[in-house]
Amino acid sequence: MKKFRRWQRIFLLSLLCLTVLAPILFVSVGRKELISDLSTLRYRRDSVQLNAIEQEEGEGLKGPKLVVYDEKELGSRVGYSTSEENNDSKKHGNIGEIDRGSKRSQRGGNTSIPLERTNHESREENQQIPQETVTSRSEPKLQGQSNQTTVRHDQNMRSPVRIFTDEKVKQMKDDLIRAKAYLSMTPPGSNSHLVKELRLRIKESERAVSAANKDSDLSRSALQKKRSLEVTLSKASRVFPDCSAMALKLRAMTYNAEEQVRAQKNQAAYLVQLSGRTTPKGLHCLSMRLTAEYFALSPEERQLPNQQRVHDADLYHYAVFSDNVLACAVVVNSTVSSAMEPEKIVFHIVTDSLNLPTISMWFLLNPPGKATIQIQSLVDFKGLSANYNSTLKQLNSRDSRYTSALNHLRFYLPDVFPQLNKIVLFDHDVVVQKDLAGLWSLNMKGKVIGAVDTCREGEPSFRRMDKFINFSDPFVIKRFDAKACTWAFGMNLFDLQEWRRHKLTALYNKYLQLGHIRQLWKAGSLPLGWATFYNRTVILDRRWHKLGLGHEAGVGHDGVEQAAVLHYDGVMKPWLDIGIGKYKSYWSKHINYDHPYLQQCNIHE
Repeated sequence: MKKFRRWQRIFLLSLLCLTVLAPILFVSVGRKELISDLSTLRYRRDSVQLNAIEQEEGEGLKGPKLVVYDEKELGSRVGYSTSEENNDSKKHGNIGEIDRGSKRSQRGGNTSIPLERTNHESREENQQIPQETVTSRSEPKLQGQSNQTTVRHDQNMRSPVRIFTDEKVKQMKDDLIRAKAYLSMTPPGSNSHLVKELRLRIKESERAVSAANKDSDLSRSALQKKRSLEVTLSKASRVFPDCSAMALKLRAMTYNAEEQVRAQKNQAAYLVQLSGRTTPKGLHCLSMRLTAEYFALSPEERQLPNQQRVHDADLYHYAVFSDNVLACAVVVNSTVSSAMEPEKIVFHIVTDSLNLPTISMWFLLNPPGKATIQIQSLVDFKGLSANYNSTLKQLNSRDSRYTSALNHLRFYLPDVFPQLNKIVLFDHDVVVQKDLAGLWSLNMKGKVIGAVDTCREGEPSFRRMDKFINFSDPFVIKRFDAKACTWAFGMNLFDLQEWRRHKLTALYNKYLQLGHIRQLWKAGSLPLGWATFYNRTVILDRRWHKLGLGHEAGVGHDGVEQAAVLHYDGVMKPWLDIGIGKYKSYWSKHINYDHPYLQQCNIHE
């Protein structure tokens, strides 16, 4: 009996020891396995190249589809498209990744590409799906490209690119058009429940989509309004089931919309042209102030200095014909500030009698440094006879710039400057950026005018002669070639001696009279210049003269910076509000906006 109790006591103590030691043993063993598993997972994650691992597929577990790619197909199949990633992540919450860094099996000669699928990380769960392998046959040379592809793919997976779509916004706008079409198909004066609902949905949707450019701009309430509009459209489609009537209505709405767009474009073009021909209020104020100050001076105080140099043929002579005081100031200031020898510069400004006091007073108050300036009026030249002025006025043109005597005075340069041999003529909408002394040493090759060409197709400055000259007239066909290279006014070098020898002023007068009798060319001085100086033009390097800053010509920054002269040809002049902002700074930096008169007339950048 005592032995039995002793063995019973020993058995119970053994069980007690077993219950105490067993959990400790299990915990220690499990910890070692856990550490080994973690190290294995870390090794698998960090290594760039992995050996293929063959695993058996569990029963009842549906694995991914195994796809075998050829070498040609594999290069184009490595990256997933963004849309496939988005769809797959919505359905499964996983992102697919192809690891092309596996080594080629030495025994079987096959290449195994492991396919890993990892869940998105979250705060609540962090799980991993077992790795599965997909084997495919490929050529041995894939092994050398696998490392670079894997690295690139890993970088793309770590920093995904977010693509913004606007499908919902476009759909809402299309639904709005359909709703308006249904609303217009209702009988006039109808006040049914459907009509009220359509009006309400249209108003709500217009507010929701007015400021949205992409789907992410739509709020939750906007998406609810979108669904409400779709329900209302479904009701309307049952009330108006005739598809032909709907198509006819949509076609009419499209036509009306196109007509409105065309009318708006025409109106905008007209307003831009009108703005280009008007004088800004500030500029008019400045002219009045300067004119009043000029007439307050005595005749002796109105004289400009160094007038004895204006006929010296050894100096650099520049001419500007303009009635805009600020434009003349910019041309003179930019030329003098860019010159290496400003003391050799002589400027000749010709204006009308109305603006002569204005421009004279400006340069009396703001002398051009060491340069010499001469200001003259049109009435000082006998060559512009009453017959000439009447011919210009008879030209059919709504734009007064084309019939302006200042615009056509360029064809009388030998008469205006009889003692000069060479001269550079500027339009008043130019800015000089570099020293122009090199122009005076150019070889004119017996030609009369030097200009940059505009005959390169595909460029914004491209001009064709048959667009300005009527080549259906026999007189024109005999004398000119429609494919001849064209050129531009704005900055031109003239050899006045050759001009006088060829008697080109008389030729210009002949063409001007013929153009009045029959339609030979468009209004303006450019086609007449092409005809007058035909085959007497030497083409200058384009770096001397950059065109296109007065209209949207897409002039690049490099071309602007490298040009010697910038030309704001077009209606968007830099002194107007419609001037192109990115080009205005080149012009405005030559104006002192702190001048008292400019401040008083509210003229600013």
